[in-house]
Amino acid sequence: MAHAQRRESASPARRRAERLEARVTTEQKALIERAAALEGRSITDFVLTSVQDAAKRAIAEHEVIQLSVRDSQAFVDALLNPREPSKRMRERVAAYTARVGDQ
Repeated sequence: MAHAQRRESASPARRRAERLEARVTTEQKALIERAAALEGRSITDFVLTSVQDAAKRAIAEHEVIQLSVRDSQAFVDALLNPREPSKRMRERVAAYTARVGDQ
């Protein structure tokens, strides 16, 4: 009964309304079942948690720029000691300003 109450009181954001399906080999399914059992979780919980973690990592890898120490130092140096704009850059800025105006 407590389980039924918990399901009914679940927030709309937590209700699972979407379906995700995948075809797997017998070996893949056995591997997933074993891993889920070792962690004492259902296959669904294990798969969803694993996929969600992998999705977050993939997004972070594409959103975060990681620089080596040398590249970080070069970046900071460029910010602290910017080069003078070249003649071509000054011409481009003047052309842009003439076209768009100084806002």
